[in-house]
Amino acid sequence: MTDHTPLDTDAVALWMADHIKGFQGPVSAIKFTLGQSNPTYALTAQSGRYVLRRKPPGILLKSAHAVEREFRVQNALSGSAVPVARMYKLCEDPSIIGSPFYVMDMIDGVTYNEPHLPDLAREKRRAIIMEMNRVLGAIHNVDLSATGLTDFGPEGNYYRRQTDRWTKQYRASETETLPDMDALAAWLDQNMPAEDGQRSLVHGDYRLDNMLFAKDAPNCLAVLDWELSTLGHPYADLAGVLMQWSMPVGAQGRGLAGLARSAEGLMEDQEFIDLYCAQRGLAQIERFEFYLAFCYFRMAAILQGVKKRALEGNASNPEKAMQLAEHVPALASAGLQAAQGL
Repeated sequence: MTDHTPLDTDAVALWMADHIKGFQGPVSAIKFTLGQSNPTYALTAQSGRYVLRRKPPGILLKSAHAVEREFRVQNALSGSAVPVARMYKLCEDPSIIGSPFYVMDMIDGVTYNEPHLPDLAREKRRAIIMEMNRVLGAIHNVDLSATGLTDFGPEGNYYRRQTDRWTKQYRASETETLPDMDALAAWLDQNMPAEDGQRSLVHGDYRLDNMLFAKDAPNCLAVLDWELSTLGHPYADLAGVLMQWSMPVGAQGRGLAGLARSAEGLMEDQEFIDLYCAQRGLAQIERFEFYLAFCYFRMAAILQGVKKRALEGNASNPEKAMQLAEHVPALASAGLQAAQGL
C-alpha cells in the first residue's frame, strides 16, 4: 500500500535533535499498517527506537485526531497506576512535517489483536482478561487532581455531550441514509440516563488490541490510542469492551460471538462486569442496555468517519478503511437490539 502521507525523516531528525535529550540521528521510519485515525510510525535512530504519531493531513472534522490531547493525558498518567508509554515531546507546529505530532517511547511488548487470544494457551488467557479488567478500573480510579486532569473534559452529562457530538460527526460524514442509525440516535436522545455523580477519566476506545503486554507475563506495559479520551462516565469504557466481544470472531470483527467462552478459558460478560464493580466498590450497574447501545452508535459513527476519509483520500489505509466501513449498518442494527435488551 502506497503511503499518501510520507514522513519527512530529515525534518523529524532535526526537530528531535533540538527537543529530545540524548537523541542521535539519522532516523528511519516504518509506518504501522494497523489503525485508521492518526498515522503512526516506528522510528529507528542511533540513540534508540521511538514512536511518532501525527495528525493526518487535509481538512479534518472538528475535535477529531486530537494528538495534542493524546500526548497530554499519557504524559499526565506517567507514574500512576495506569501503564502508559513515556512521552518525549509534542510538536504543535504543522510546518515541521505538515501536521502536529508527538514522539513517545517504543515499548518492546506484545499486542493481542483478537480477544479470544488464539496465540495463547487456554490456561493463560484468563490472566490477560483479568489484567485488562484491572487496568480499566485503574483508569476510572485515577485521581484527577493529582494528575492535573480536572479540566480534561467539560462538565455536564457525558452521554448527552457524547451523543450530540457523535450525531454531529456522523451527519458530517454521512454518505447514505441508514434508518437504523437514525432510529438509534433518536432512542439515545430520548433515553438519556440521569447523572449519578460518577465523573472519571474515560479512555474512549478501550480494547485488548489497544494494550501492550509483557512477552512473558500477563502484565500490561502500556495502554495506547488515547485520542477519544476525556472526562466523563466510566460505564462507556466498560460497555465498549462488551460491545467488542459481541462482534464476530476473526480479524475483522475481533469479537467472541458464538464461542463457548468457558471452554476457551475466557470470561462471560457478567463476570467481567462483576470484577469491575468489585474493583470500584459498586454494587451493580442499572440500565446497562443504554451504555451498550451508546457504544454501538459511537463505533458506527467512528467507522462512518473512516469511510468518509477514505472516499476523500485522507485515510491512513484506504483499503482497510473501506473494509471497516462495511460494518456500520450491522453496528447500528446491533445498537437497536441492545437498546431493546435483546
